[in-house]
Amino acid sequence: MNDTKSPPALPDRLSGNPRSPHHVAEIFKHNIGIKLNGKERTDVEEYCISEGWVKVASPKSLDRRGQPLLIKLKGTVEAFYSK
Repeated sequence: MNDTKSPPALPDRLSGNPRSPHHVAEIFKHNIGIKLNGKERTDVEEYCISEGWVKVASPKSLDRRGQPLLIKLKGTVEAFYSK
């Protein structure tokens, strides 16, 4: 018997931060890939397909809670399940 469970559909907006209202834990059980303007990005913290942006962590700057500041990059966003 082959019980293959298909992954849930990717939402329009998704965040990797568990404190965010856009975080969906079930999706992170699978590998997710993000493309911005045709190039695959591995440093994406949050994305929105309909608005066309991704947020990536700043390498040095921190907010007042000690979390990295997020930089918004705009373009064509594609989300997919990778193998």
